[in-house]
Amino acid sequence: MKKNSYLKEHPKSSVSKALETTRERLTRLKLDGWVQIKEEDRTLKIERDEEALKEASYLDGCYAIKTDLEENEADTNLVHERYKDLTEVEKAFRDCKTVNLEVRPVYVRREDSTRGHVFVVMLAYMIIRRLRRAWKNFDLTVEEGLAQLTTICSMEVTIKGQKASCQKIPRPRQQSHELLEALQIKLPEVLPSRNIRVVTRKKLAVRRKSQ
Repeated sequence: MKKNSYLKEHPKSSVSKALETTRERLTRLKLDGWVQIKEEDRTLKIERDEEALKEASYLDGCYAIKTDLEENEADTNLVHERYKDLTEVEKAFRDCKTVNLEVRPVYVRREDSTRGHVFVVMLAYMIIRRLRRAWKNFDLTVEEGLAQLTTICSMEVTIKGQKASCQKIPRPRQQSHELLEALQIKLPEVLPSRNIRVVTRKKLAVRRKSQ
C-alpha cells in the first residue's frame, strides 16, 4: 500500500490523516460497508468483513429507489415506473434545448412573448413525441421520417377553357404511405385550389424586396 510506504519513509507524517484519507476513499468507492481500515504501529491494515460482503453481493446488478411517499400512496411498481419516466423528462429537455427544437436563443423580450415562444416549442415537442411513438417500429429517426414526408407534393390540375382548378395529390411513395398509415392519416386525393401563395422564412426576404 502506498500509504504504508509513505508513513515508513516519513516518520513525522500524520497517521490519523492517512487513516482519514483512506477511509474517505473507501467511502467514495462504496467499499466502506464491508471493508474496514485500521492502524497498528503506524501501519494501515485492511480487513474484509466476509458476512457483510456476502450480504452486499445479493444486490449485485440491482439498484434501489428511495422515495418519501407512504406505502398507501404509491406501490413499488408505480415508484419504479415514475423513476423510468425521468429518462423521458431528460430527453425532452435535451431535445428542446439542442437537438431538434432549439428553444434558445430567445429573441423576444416581453414575458408573455417569451412564454409563448416556450409554449410553441413544447407543442412541437409533443408532436415529435407522437411521431416517435408511432414510428417506433421503423428503422429511422423522426428527422428521417419527416424528410421522407417532404417528398409528398401536389399538382395543380386545370380544365382547358375553364377557370376551375384543383390540387391533385399523387399517390405517396411506399415508405411515406406506411409512415402516414402509422399515424392514422389518410391524404385526400384532391384539394380545392385556394390560390394562396405560401412563403417560407427563407423566401420571405426575397418577397419583401419584390414588393
